[in-house]
Amino acid sequence: MRILLVEDEEKLARFLVRGLREEGHQLDQCTHGKDARARIAALGYDVIVLDWMLPDDDGLAIVEHMRREGVRTPVLMLTARGETSEKVLGLRSGADDYLTKPFAFEELLARLEALHRRSEGAASEHALGDATLDARRRCLRHGNVEVPLTAREHALLSELFAHAGEVRGRAQLLAEVWGHAFEGDPNILDVYVGYARAKLAKLAEAAGPKARVPSVKAVRGVGFRLALDERKDDEGSAR
Repeated sequence: MRILLVEDEEKLARFLVRGLREEGHQLDQCTHGKDARARIAALGYDVIVLDWMLPDDDGLAIVEHMRREGVRTPVLMLTARGETSEKVLGLRSGADDYLTKPFAFEELLARLEALHRRSEGAASEHALGDATLDARRRCLRHGNVEVPLTAREHALLSELFAHAGEVRGRAQLLAEVWGHAFEGDPNILDVYVGYARAKLAKLAEAAGPKARVPSVKAVRGVGFRLALDERKDDEGSAR
């Protein structure tokens, strides 16, 4: 697994870094929320171990921000807070699991492995035509050509690729990508569909004229669908 550890307690952080690396995992470690937010936005991780209380930030606020931005990486919260109400708050804020300090390293490792197995259950790649949506690298890909995506662009395209050819309603897409509690301007969907179209067009341009790259089609009054354009041969018959 590629793991991000966000923990400011120096002794505990050293212990976890050493233990997780000895288990063969790749590990990035930081102590402040500002650094964590930047890493999460820029890099892809399999799981995140996140302390609730940080010197400059609140772990819950980081998780909530991640989910609003469409980042679905599993999060294990670490905290000294052990009240049931606090655990419920952490989970409802978007964390996937919760571990109270002090804890056994073996339990933390088992929980991380379980989170990773569950996330691996979802397809890490979707393909349509000659385009592949790569969840691990958060990009669109054709051969050696890669077009990077933001977390929100990837979340939107994940929904469309997973239901390729189907019409996805505007309300469905807003709920899946921005969350069921989204109360912002629904026109934000049109903005991100525009971004997604631009990234698909960029892939098509880089891949060359023979590559079949899908596009996002608008269905008036309903929503959007991902589909391949019909291609015609020299005699005009559709293929």
